[in-house]
Amino acid sequence: MVKKVEIGDCQLYQGDCREILPTLPKVDAVVTDPPYGIKESAAKSSTRGKLAQPTDYGSDDWDQEPADPAVISWMLTNSRWQVIFGGNYFELPPTSCWLVWDKLNGDNDFADCELAWTNMPKAVRRIRFLWKGMIRAEKGPRVHLTQKPIEVMRWVLNHVPEPNTTILDQFMGSGTTGVAAAKARRRFIGIERDPKYFDIACERIEQAYAQPDMFVQPPAAKAEQLSLIG
Repeated sequence: MVKKVEIGDCQLYQGDCREILPTLPKVDAVVTDPPYGIKESAAKSSTRGKLAQPTDYGSDDWDQEPADPAVISWMLTNSRWQVIFGGNYFELPPTSCWLVWDKLNGDNDFADCELAWTNMPKAVRRIRFLWKGMIRAEKGPRVHLTQKPIEVMRWVLNHVPEPNTTILDQFMGSGTTGVAAAKARRRFIGIERDPKYFDIACERIEQAYAQPDMFVQPPAAKAEQLSLIG
């Protein structure tokens, strides 16, 4: 069974994206951070060296294998624009535009930057935004190991050419792409298989609609159970 929740212009699905994606129409843009298969989950990050404030995010197994190549292929075929974090781990066409997030990490053994592959016809762009363990330029809890800052995702969405696009993130995690889309008043489709993170994403997106700078009324969530059989 697939659970669907609608919040404003956001359609959120709890389930496996490999089952849900074939049921969706084409979208304007995919903005996502798929698992790379580098085994950063399963509490590995809590034991990394040179971490001033190590954090244990549990023993989830979401990063034990890379995203299914069929899912990557679906993204390229069924969207006009694509932004894929960790694109350097996948077989993707050459591009002129990488979006580079400089985390201002300082001296530790995590990467200085995260790279997002895009198919957008522009030059490489970079944002500097501090995200070093518990030392971050954005307030609020960090509930997912690969959670992105909202401001970084807003910056990413601003690079998607058309302003009135529907954004899809089929590896939604804690919902930051959806939060950024809600704040930008863009339509959003999110998919997350983990019930814990799905519930967190729903809560965060509801809160985004309730912010005073949104200029929209906070809508009520509607939940329904969907079957993909038959």
